Amino acid sequence: MPTGADYVADAVALGVDEVMIDRLVRHFYAEVRLDAELGPIFDARIADWEPHLRRMVDFWSSVMLRTGRYHGQPMPLHARLPVSGVDFDRWLELFGATAEKVCGPAAPLFIDRASRIAQSLELGIAGTRGLMLQTNERLPPLVAPQGAPDEQDV
Repeated sequence: MPTGADYVADAVALGVDEVMIDRLVRHFYAEVRLDAELGPIFDARIADWEPHLRRMVDFWSSVMLRTGRYHGQPMPLHARLPVSGVDFDRWLELFGATAEKVCGPAAPLFIDRASRIAQSLELGIAGTRGLMLQTNERLPPLVAPQGAPDEQDV
């Protein structure tokens, strides 16, 4: 698995380009929206999907090709989500299956990067919840305090 300093050259050699990234993002989020577990999490927060898809294309372009097009801060946005390790596993499962369909021999590169990103987000979310995850420990589900409104009620 190419992960060295010049992984961009490896990615380009395997056919990674803006068209592939756009196809991957659009196919992946189409699957997410249909997914019984992840769909409701996204649908509760994204009303207009096109700006989100463009932002995700910019994100993956920056990750895979180092274009620098993405300038967001994903941690604060993700920290508020009611997710657990199970949700990250499902996200990776869908992403990996989509990458295999769309990206051919470049799929392992995308899957490796997605795994690293998911791990970082999961650890970061745990930290914002005041948790320090141990090796191989997963983010538990978010439990609303008794009597507190659910995030959907806010």
